[in-house]
Amino acid sequence: MGTTAYQAWRLSFYFGAVFAVVGVMAPFWPVFLKARGLSATEIGLLLSAGLWMRVILNPMIAQLADRKGERRRPLLVLTLVAMLGFSCFLFVKGFWALLAVNLIASVAFSSIIPLGETVVLGAVYRLGLDYGRLRIWGSLTFIATSFAGGPMLAAFGSWSVLWAILALMLGVLLACGLLPAESVAKKPKPETSPKSGTMWQLLRQPVFLLFLLAGGLSSASHAVLYGFATLHWRSVGFSDVLIGALWAEGVVAEIILFWLGNRLLSRFGAANLLALGAAAGIVRWTALGISDALWLAVLTQALHAFTFGAAHLGAMHFIARAAPEEMSATAQSLHGAVGAGIAVGLVMAVAGLLYENYANGAYFFMAAIACASLLAALVLAKMWDGKHMDLS
Repeated sequence: MGTTAYQAWRLSFYFGAVFAVVGVMAPFWPVFLKARGLSATEIGLLLSAGLWMRVILNPMIAQLADRKGERRRPLLVLTLVAMLGFSCFLFVKGFWALLAVNLIASVAFSSIIPLGETVVLGAVYRLGLDYGRLRIWGSLTFIATSFAGGPMLAAFGSWSVLWAILALMLGVLLACGLLPAESVAKKPKPETSPKSGTMWQLLRQPVFLLFLLAGGLSSASHAVLYGFATLHWRSVGFSDVLIGALWAEGVVAEIILFWLGNRLLSRFGAANLLALGAAAGIVRWTALGISDALWLAVLTQALHAFTFGAAHLGAMHFIARAAPEEMSATAQSLHGAVGAGIAVGLVMAVAGLLYENYANGAYFFMAAIACASLLAALVLAKMWDGKHMDLS
């Protein structure tokens, strides 16, 4: 195996390990929380609180990594902290205690993803790799664990969700240790070192603010799906095995899109991929609001290729092309924390109330959010010239 192929394998393994955990958490974490005695409103608040903490802490962690010019060691530390947080769920009870340990686990785990993406994107542009085909391995493991999660839940009960996460986090620890050190950005020279205000310099860029708005609203429009789709599908009679298959179906569609990623990027461009994802969201959430029929769930899950896949691909390439190299981790983290964190946090905080009052009708609110994302993405496509932002 050549050097380039070996580095590609390590990057793919990182995606596989991280999204194996996400494949369990996304569909089944609310089920575990409900089994711990939390109501739908409390689940929404608990999930929202974790998102809001990312807004404060994730950019600080990323900017520290940018200043140090080192990302692998912080990744290892964050993984260990996340494992500690998840382990605490074995012992704590009650809403406030569960909220506290969830904050530790979710903030640490969510910080791993933007730092890892920065390492991967650096290697992609340095070695001429195809990001989409590396990211596919994350989608494949998401399919495997989400599909296996249904039978696991049926056979072993809600506590198996936590045990599966703890076991899979060991793979994340190994994957972070195997990330190539040479893919980490070198520490800038003193005369070009980022200053303390660099994060705010990014946030003063109209193009970057539009990107955060478009990407954040696109992510926020998934709040009802991620928080309550499994609970709703269970309530209308879908089996746990069928629900696992529905989650897996969405990621199969996502894999196809990632496989065609470079072609789509060349044809549409990064900003227009964000717009494509938002447009698909309008269709997807409206359809789910109209009916909870199985055939419609099957059809709309295929749109995950666009509502997540196209939007994610567009966001990653926008950051790689628009953010200065020495600020790449900070830009990634701001996208996750400020863009997705604030928007998703606001929506997730009320998603439980919306679901309790309107059931699947809550998806109509998600369709309205997707409309706002589409508008922001279209304006971004008009304003951005495809080049690095000038922060001077």
